[in-house]
Amino acid sequence: MVDPVPAKPSYTEIREHLYGPIRGIFSWDWMDGLEYGLAGIHNIQPEFRQELAYATEALGKIYAKTVFAVQSADTELFLELGIPKEALLAVRILVKPEMVTVVGRFDFAETPEGIKMLEFNADTPTSVVEAFFVNAQACSFYDAHNPNEGMEFQLSTAFHEILEAYKELGYSTETIVFSALGWHNEDRDTVNYLLYKSGLKAKFVPLEDLRIYEDRLCAPEDGQLIPIDVWYRLHGLEKLAEDCDESDEYPTGAHVLDLVARGKLAIINPPSAFVAQTKALQSLIWNLHEAGKLYTPQEHQLIENYMLPTFMENRFLNKEPYVTKPIFGREGGAISLFDADGTMVERDKDVYYWDQPMIYQKRVDLEEVEYQTSKGPNKGRLLWGSFLIGGKASAIVARVGERITGNLSCFLPTGIKK
Repeated sequence: MVDPVPAKPSYTEIREHLYGPIRGIFSWDWMDGLEYGLAGIHNIQPEFRQELAYATEALGKIYAKTVFAVQSADTELFLELGIPKEALLAVRILVKPEMVTVVGRFDFAETPEGIKMLEFNADTPTSVVEAFFVNAQACSFYDAHNPNEGMEFQLSTAFHEILEAYKELGYSTETIVFSALGWHNEDRDTVNYLLYKSGLKAKFVPLEDLRIYEDRLCAPEDGQLIPIDVWYRLHGLEKLAEDCDESDEYPTGAHVLDLVARGKLAIINPPSAFVAQTKALQSLIWNLHEAGKLYTPQEHQLIENYMLPTFMENRFLNKEPYVTKPIFGREGGAISLFDADGTMVERDKDVYYWDQPMIYQKRVDLEEVEYQTSKGPNKGRLLWGSFLIGGKASAIVARVGERITGNLSCFLPTGIKK
């Protein structure tokens, strides 16, 4: 009698074998009933991986140089960049100028003209767990070479470097708190992962549990409110500027930013990251590049190679396709794609960020790839995230979705061809 041929495992079974064992750390492989983590792997060439790293580190230095110059500029420039008035003093705080951010992520598109940077998520980037942890698990599962191998240690190095910089400036660093919204699984668990990898003696406290007391930001502990010395927050400063107490509408966020400005609270990411976060800075960099100012000849060439023409007014109409983006938008929010004649091709369907000032950027189309899902084969557009950790190029992460990469885009594990 011939033994039956073993049935080939289904996509669903493969997916469960991959993600089931790691849900204690990565709990959002499904989000709102939709598949987020894909069971498959997208292999890339080593040369492409190397260029992503090169562009990331080079652009990180250009951003650091630009932000350092901006932090000593007139208030008028800050307002033009969209910095809220509540944050105007806080963003002038210099911590470690060469380290514009501790944990940041550039987003790149692979185009026929080479890789192009779309934006810089310098203040509150996500996809950290996917890049530094999940991708390694997937590469092991599929026997692929992990493009992010050995990069987790960079997180601890960067956190310790910024802490030392604050100490040298005279800040107290005894009480360290990491925060995100306690009810938001992805944000909470991302921050807990960073807390663990930071190697710092710190604790997680949900944003909603923090209080202002006796002119300090405090965390509850054993029935008391303990002043916080160092605060890592997955909460954008533009949102913090608007935060008010629900009971009496006291401007809590503005008070926190005032504490930062007066040196009574050290924040991670540092204030420079918020200046780098505004997409209006991309317009400033491009304008300085066109004018031949600030940068070295090599830096001008890097800007030309890896950045896209970006302006605060529409210089593309009737010339070439373009994109409009809100200066503090996230997850594809309020982005619109246009043809050269001004015809709208696609528009984000979310309701957030439409009230913000917009930048105009040359439009490039994301690479189209095929991938498997729980509903069968699919085609989507590929966006590359490349982390800048403490000024160094670090892990990469791939997401696939529509032309506008939004909340419903999926995480696609990445390997390097052997």
